[in-house]
Amino acid sequence: MARAGTISTAPTTAARAAVLPVSDDRAVAQGAGVGESRATTRAQRNAATRTGAILQAAASLLWIPQAGLLALSVADIAAGGGVDAVLLNAAGVLLIGIARALLDGLGGRMAFRQARAVLAERRREAVAALAACSPVDVGRPAAGLAASTLAEQAEAIVPYLSRFQPARLRASIVPVAILLVVLAWSWAAALVLLVAAPLIPVFMALVGWRAKAASEAQLVELGGMNAFLLDRLRGLATIRSLDAVDATARRLRADAESLRIRTMAVLRIAFLSSAVLELFAALGVAMVAVYVGFHLLGQLPFGTWGDQLTLGEGLFILLLAPAFFEPLRDLSAVWHDRAAGEAALDALARLSQKGCELPGAEDGHPLPGPVAGAAPSVRIEKLRFGHAGRGGPVFDDFNLVVAPGERVALLAPSGGGKSTLIVLLAGLVTPESGRILIAGEALTARSAGRLRRRIAWIGQRPHVFAGSLAANVTLGRDGIGRDAVEDALALAGLAEVAERRGAAHVGENGVGLSGGEASRLALARVAAAPEAGLILADEPTAHLDSVTAASITEALIRLAEGRTLIVATHDPVLAARMDRIVHLSATRLEDAA
Repeated sequence: MARAGTISTAPTTAARAAVLPVSDDRAVAQGAGVGESRATTRAQRNAATRTGAILQAAASLLWIPQAGLLALSVADIAAGGGVDAVLLNAAGVLLIGIARALLDGLGGRMAFRQARAVLAERRREAVAALAACSPVDVGRPAAGLAASTLAEQAEAIVPYLSRFQPARLRASIVPVAILLVVLAWSWAAALVLLVAAPLIPVFMALVGWRAKAASEAQLVELGGMNAFLLDRLRGLATIRSLDAVDATARRLRADAESLRIRTMAVLRIAFLSSAVLELFAALGVAMVAVYVGFHLLGQLPFGTWGDQLTLGEGLFILLLAPAFFEPLRDLSAVWHDRAAGEAALDALARLSQKGCELPGAEDGHPLPGPVAGAAPSVRIEKLRFGHAGRGGPVFDDFNLVVAPGERVALLAPSGGGKSTLIVLLAGLVTPESGRILIAGEALTARSAGRLRRRIAWIGQRPHVFAGSLAANVTLGRDGIGRDAVEDALALAGLAEVAERRGAAHVGENGVGLSGGEASRLALARVAAAPEAGLILADEPTAHLDSVTAASITEALIRLAEGRTLIVATHDPVLAARMDRIVHLSATRLEDAA
């Protein structure tokens, strides 16, 4: 995902959240009925998942006729029959086995496909919610936590949906069917199965409650560790300069040890649930075998509905006894998948909650607005805004007027409100009171998305994605051809770099580019968006040497021709090239009307 400080006019919701983009009205035109369509799709997927589970359950039930044919064949051989007597039964066993394999394979395939589809949909919802967050909202999830949830934890949904849910359906159907079949021959054997069966789900439920809590704790620990590691990797240079490498390593080692302990707790519970199930399953099968054996020997003549069981009937019951417990054993084997899958679904649901929505993120109606490419005026009237937790407001009754095509520099010490004012003008946050008008239209939560289609934003540290220079210029936007990309790169002073690199890709975060080249790439993104009539630049020459800063300044001046430019900067050289300088103060804001 892009971070604040890049420039994009991509027609996607994700791009709208991280940058100041140009929206695509077609997406809004297609938005009618999306909720209904999504509900229909989910219903279809649930139906397909149930169908796959039913096919797998049907495959398990086919063991009943298979066991009957096997028992009948053994009884015929014991009675003195030859090979010819069991050929028909053997053919039946083979055909039923093929049918079982086909049904089980088809059901498993359907369940897996639907599980992947559900995972993809939940990921899309979470990514869309994250993309709809304002990049300056402090309440948005940490990048490391979001990445861990989307990439690692979310994968637990697939085994939960493709293995646990079908196993749960089999466990609720197959044992009941086998119990009824056994009951038709021997009420004593059925009673043994009936007594042993409830003990397994009871103990599994007791273990499962603890397993879910342990899985949730492990996922939280994993997400927190990933967030901590990503944050420290980003600030590695600062950590080294402050000589805090050892302290960071100790903290990371402690987090890793805590994660190890929680992971082992989850595994212990998983092994415990399997042991409990195997114990009661083995006892149940053993008791059925003891009863059938002594019954055939005449020691236990009771338990049937009349005559004594024959060899074939007793063998049939013995073959069904392990199959009675098999669905419960399968359920126990995937019980941990349930705990991990539900924890992953909860984690994705928390990411999908729109608690930090970008103002105007859903707006895209083609209402009348500024003319594409025209330099708009900017007017601020009685603006009041303060950050949460800060003692006083950053702006209080602040006024500013910027004429169309004017270039204005905002100067102030650190914390004086320069970047905050740029963020407010971009519509990334909503002021407490007052008005901001762009081309005469008030910037509100309703109009912010549409007005941002005419705004470009250059941040202090433009994000560079892994890919070609051309892809980093277009950012997936439609209508930007090869010639437009080449012109944009040339205007930004990257023509030679593009020719030298050719089709070679740059790495994530601009690996392979210098800081100055990354800043020029941000300018090229704006140059490729002629519809952006207002350029907002936040410290575009920060962290650059004087020579590179001078070249960036020249490129920015060329880029601003025919557009309105507002720059927040500490650079006096850049400020001197503007038409006007507005001085801001952390304690007093002068009107600049």
